[in-house]
Amino acid sequence: MSFPISAALLDAIVLAIVAREGTYGYKITQDIRAVMDISESTLYPVLRRLLKAGALETYDEAVDGRMRRYYKITPQGRIQLIQYLSDWAAYRDRIETIFFGGRSE
Repeated sequence: MSFPISAALLDAIVLAIVAREGTYGYKITQDIRAVMDISESTLYPVLRRLLKAGALETYDEAVDGRMRRYYKITPQGRIQLIQYLSDWAAYRDRIETIFFGGRSE
């Protein structure tokens, strides 16, 4: 993708993925990689930032004899995700007005 990815957009993407189900870092990376290039070294600072902000929380679960750290969205994270989705829709509409002369349906 030739467009830069901002920290806020990465936060929104991670929150959207985790909002669907509690999941772990590697799986989040794979879900994001389905639509854009991202490395695990890029993802973990995002997860730490969202944890520190109270948007995510963690829990550990045994998988194949090893503990795996899972992330789940908090009520505060859901509020932030709703705001990100609203901001994204407004941003997309403004860009599409420039690109297409109106919202493309």
